[in-house]
Amino acid sequence: MLTIGLKHTTTTIVKNLNTALAMGSGDLNVLATPAMIALMENAAMNAVAKDLSQGFTSVGISMNVSHLKASPLNETITATATLIAIDQKKLTFSVSASDSNGVIGEGTHVRYIVDRNQFMEKTKSISTTKNSSFEKINS
Repeated sequence: MLTIGLKHTTTTIVKNLNTALAMGSGDLNVLATPAMIALMENAAMNAVAKDLSQGFTSVGISMNVSHLKASPLNETITATATLIAIDQKKLTFSVSASDSNGVIGEGTHVRYIVDRNQFMEKTKSISTTKNSSFEKINS
């Protein structure tokens, strides 16, 4: 059962793959903002995953975060998400990320609970519609 206060922590290490230089969000070998955000989103997803009904998942719809400090290669990054509000299918999280020197990012993240199969069917029909439109244009 979903309750306010559910929390999860996810950890990664800054490697060449998740730097700003590698991800194209900057030109330095420090943790990329998109990598920090993905880690926060992963923590939020995992905070509620085990408490959702069978066949349901959550999808992220918004992220409002600040990346406050740079983290160098080989630094351990920890992201924590805490469920702070539940409004029917809308879940709001407080998110933060830290390294050995303290907080490097913080903000809020919103996710919605969705039926996994319905969501994928809807996505498939959108993709099919776009592909047939593309085929008609190029015929």
